Amino acid sequence: MTANFSVKTISSVFVGIVVALYFLGVYWSFEPSEFNLKAEVTKDAAQANVAPVVGFTTTTALIRVSETLLNKPGGYLSNDALPPSVFLDNIPAWEYGVLEMVRDMSLIMRREFSRSQSQSLENEHLKKAQPLFNFDSTSWAMPSSEGEYQNAIDALYLYRSSLASSGNQSAQFYARADNLRDYLQELTKRLGSYSQRLSASVGREQLNVDLAGDSAAQQSTNNSSMLSLKTSWWQIDNEFYEARGACWALLHFLRAIEIDFNDVLAKKNATVSVQQIIRELEASQESIWSPMILNGDGFGLLANHSLVMANYISRANAALIDLNDLLSQG
Repeated sequence: MTANFSVKTISSVFVGIVVALYFLGVYWSFEPSEFNLKAEVTKDAAQANVAPVVGFTTTTALIRVSETLLNKPGGYLSNDALPPSVFLDNIPAWEYGVLEMVRDMSLIMRREFSRSQSQSLENEHLKKAQPLFNFDSTSWAMPSSEGEYQNAIDALYLYRSSLASSGNQSAQFYARADNLRDYLQELTKRLGSYSQRLSASVGREQLNVDLAGDSAAQQSTNNSSMLSLKTSWWQIDNEFYEARGACWALLHFLRAIEIDFNDVLAKKNATVSVQQIIRELEASQESIWSPMILNGDGFGLLANHSLVMANYISRANAALIDLNDLLSQG
C-alpha cells in the first residue's frame, strides 16, 4: 500500500513539474513588445540631468534593445542548458536576430558614427563594447554570454554619458549623410539575406547570378548554373523568428536614426522614406494567430508565414536602397 502510494505521489509530482515547465516555456516564448523610444530618451536624459544631444537617441536605442535581450521574461535563453529553455527554439532564434542587428549597429557606431574621418581615433568605450557583443551567443559559463553583453551595455552607458557631457570632447557622434549611407548599405545586405532565406521555405530553382555584371569576375569554386534553394522543414520556424527578431531591433534603430539624423534627412527630403521603412517593419511585428509557423505552397490552401515576412522585409529593403540612392545625390 505504501509503495503504491509512493509511486502515485512521485507520478503526480512528475506530471505537475512537466505541466509547470510547459506553461513556463509558453510564457517565456512570448516576444517582447516594442518600447517607446522617445519616452525612454526623455526619462534617461532627465535622470542624468543632461540634454539629449545628437547621438543620445541612437545610443539609447542600442542600450534598450540590448537590455531587452537580457531582461525579457526568462532572460537570455540561447545559452540555457536546463528545461524548459533547452526545449525552446523560437525565442533563441528571435534573440539571435536581435543580436545580429545589435552587432551591426555597435560596429557602425564604432567605425563610422563616432569618427569624423578615416584617420580619427576610435572611441575607447565603443572599442570595448563592439567586440563584447560578438562573443559566442551560446556560452553559459566562464564567461557567460549574458555577462559579456552586460559589460558591453555598461560601456555604452559610459559612451552616452561622455557624449552628453559638454566638457568632454573625447566622445562624439557625427550625423552625416555618408555615415548613414554606410549603415544603410550594411542593412540592405542583411535584409536581402533574410528575404532569400525566408523565400526558400517553399523551395525553388534559381539561376546562378554570383558573377553577373562583370565578365572578368572569378570565384574560388565553380557552382552549377542552376541552384536549388530549400529550407529544411525543421528550420522554417527558426528562420522566421530570427528575421522577426532582427526586424524588431531594426525598427527601434531606425526610429532613432529618424531623430538623430533629422537635419540630414530633411535636407534630402528623405524623412518620409525612413517613415515608410518603419511602417513596413511595424507590419512584420503583427500578432501571429496561428499556433505554429505554416509553410503552405505559394498560392496553396494553407498560409505561408515565411513568404509574408519575406514580403515585408523585401519592401523595406527596396525602400532602404532607394533611401541610400537619395542620400548619395548632391
